[in-house]
Amino acid sequence: MKTIGVIGGMSWQSSAEYYRLLNSGMKARLGGHHNARSLMVTVDFAQIEALQRSGDWDALGQLMAQAALQLERGGAGIVLLATNTMHRACASIEAAITIPFLHIADPTGAALRTAGVTRVGLLGTRYTMEQDFYVGRLREVHGIEAIVPTATERDDVHRIIYDELCHGVVKDESRAVYQRVIDALAARGAQGVILGCTEITLLIGARDCALPVFDTTALHAQAAVEWALQD
Repeated sequence: MKTIGVIGGMSWQSSAEYYRLLNSGMKARLGGHHNARSLMVTVDFAQIEALQRSGDWDALGQLMAQAALQLERGGAGIVLLATNTMHRACASIEAAITIPFLHIADPTGAALRTAGVTRVGLLGTRYTMEQDFYVGRLREVHGIEAIVPTATERDDVHRIIYDELCHGVVKDESRAVYQRVIDALAARGAQGVILGCTEITLLIGARDCALPVFDTTALHAQAAVEWALQD
């Protein structure tokens, strides 16, 4: 079994979910007392969030690269970034390390192709929904069109992530907001919905949606488990 490296803390709520999924996924594959061999470098999300708001993506890229290099030096064989938003900095990470980097959009794109989904709704932070680093990768690498909510809906989705889910606050009324947004995406032709922020899985699951759900957190962790077991 190879060692999985995780850059976490963005937020620690979803990082805890990654830890659970990696270990439960390995146990499901191997049984007994098995769990995943892993390392995690946890950054301070207060610093990250402030740099996001100020738009200092160069500084964010440097922080992500430092964390990835720390994982490589610690013995990790692959790096996972336990957040969708910070994949904007993936080029900085890949330039800093010699081990593979598992991009969160790739197992998601593979799952969408397997399901025959070519037009999908995307929920995430404002950065993920409005910038091209994520939508563009789905389009260019996987041939999938991602559509995003309206501006007002994006404000609501983003606010709930940062003001509630990142603090471990899960509200029924916020789930209802997300359900209305997903219904609106379905009306615009979405064949499924990507939970494109690693905290959204705390609020929304397959049972909550009329559309098929593609949970990036679960798909990312599953792909890491598969990698760790390869010869």
